[in-house]
Amino acid sequence: MKKPIIALVALLLAPLAWAGEGDSWYLQTSVITRHWNHDPEHNNHQDLVGLERNRADGWVWGGATFRNSFRQRSNYAYAGKRFDLDGSPFYFKVTGGALQGYHGEYRDKIPLNRYGVAPAVIPSVGAQAGRFASEFVVLGNSAGMINVGVHL
Repeated sequence: MKKPIIALVALLLAPLAWAGEGDSWYLQTSVITRHWNHDPEHNNHQDLVGLERNRADGWVWGGATFRNSFRQRSNYAYAGKRFDLDGSPFYFKVTGGALQGYHGEYRDKIPLNRYGVAPAVIPSVGAQAGRFASEFVVLGNSAGMINVGVHL
């Protein structure tokens, strides 16, 4: 279980040389998750920890580790784009990448998960005040999650 986390951190920290003016790291965690359809089997405590590189031009890439809806350790590696709304603290972000960790009887709970890794597209809306931010993340037709974080 530690190997995916170590690999994720190494992947995210490797390109530090790409840092540009106005770029930042964004460290985030989940604080609230609610599934659209209540099921006592669903986990609403994701224990998410994510690290994301935000470039000044709006491009983002990163990864997160979390407990999925069925309490399985899962990982998401992604790239995407943040669209800031001029003159306001609000933004829209969409990421796409590889989602890993749904296995066993829950393998088919996410589409295209034939080999244990599935493609995912995750939209969110957020607000940033100084170094701090919060996002509402839409997890497909399954759930919504609120994350908070800090730009380092």
